[in-house]
Amino acid sequence: MTIGNLMRLLSDGEVHSGEQLGKALGISRAAVWKQLKKLETAGVEVSAVKGRGYQLAQPLTPLDGARIVAHLPADARRRLARLFVEDTLPSSNEYLRRRFSQGAGHGEVCLVEQQSAGRGRRGRAWLTPWGQSLMLSVGWRFDSGVAALEGLSLAIGVVVAEVLERYGARPQLKWPNDILLATPDGSLAKLAGILVEVTGDAAGPCDVVLGVGMNLALPETLRKAIGQPVAVLADACPDIDRNALAADVVAGLLAMLATFESEGFGAWRGEWNRRHAYAGHSVDVLVGNAQSVAVAGEVDSAGNLWVSEGGTERALAGGEISVRGRP
Repeated sequence: MTIGNLMRLLSDGEVHSGEQLGKALGISRAAVWKQLKKLETAGVEVSAVKGRGYQLAQPLTPLDGARIVAHLPADARRRLARLFVEDTLPSSNEYLRRRFSQGAGHGEVCLVEQQSAGRGRRGRAWLTPWGQSLMLSVGWRFDSGVAALEGLSLAIGVVVAEVLERYGARPQLKWPNDILLATPDGSLAKLAGILVEVTGDAAGPCDVVLGVGMNLALPETLRKAIGQPVAVLADACPDIDRNALAADVVAGLLAMLATFESEGFGAWRGEWNRRHAYAGHSVDVLVGNAQSVAVAGEVDSAGNLWVSEGGTERALAGGEISVRGRP
């Protein structure tokens, strides 16, 4: 019995008695109680209804591979080699990197309900309560080498932003790999992060695993634990079908990857700049332990961000550089 089995029983938001849950799962009521306590440590709020049983504080929609594939358009289904839906993994990116090492990986997609060792750029941890995020990775093989991947993380941001806009959200993009959304108090905060990992020949074939992690809903206790402002999609779009959203993001990413090698980031540059959160604004530029203040300009066709510092313009090329908006 896994936490996933229990979550799928509770996902309707109805009250379920310990006896009913135990019978359905083939375990004792005491074992059910222990599993419910594990859910709480996994960031899932469970309410005890006196004399009746247990229910989730907020209904959740488990990922369903069949529903996701059924929602994909025909061209996305042709590009999709294999779809994996997992309850828990250390990291969906790591899962697909292993697939590449086994001779597979290209055109494969991995979605996971919860990551135990998820991370973002610069090795930062990414907290993911069970079933309340959209965590996915896509594997793709490029023939032209690392140089052909300039601006790829920015193109991913455009794809995800376009999907969210179709649902009524108004995301903005932060260089080089964050998607922002206004919080209820009107300030911008991180909604989603992007991580691109590359292995292979600098001038020849290389394997790329791109990861997207998006906050769909977060309990208040976890928002506080993160220690910085975060945005959740439920604040802007409370009734999104999680599986349909997953399918739309996967379809958009597969379509972009199919043409990125031939078109380059230039095809997405205008759309990225149009959603640029800090264009014309003062930003902090962090390079290692050094920090400076600059005015952000646009990104160029290679995905570099141009900034002006004391009247001198220069291009930031990513790596270990971070840019954050000033209050």
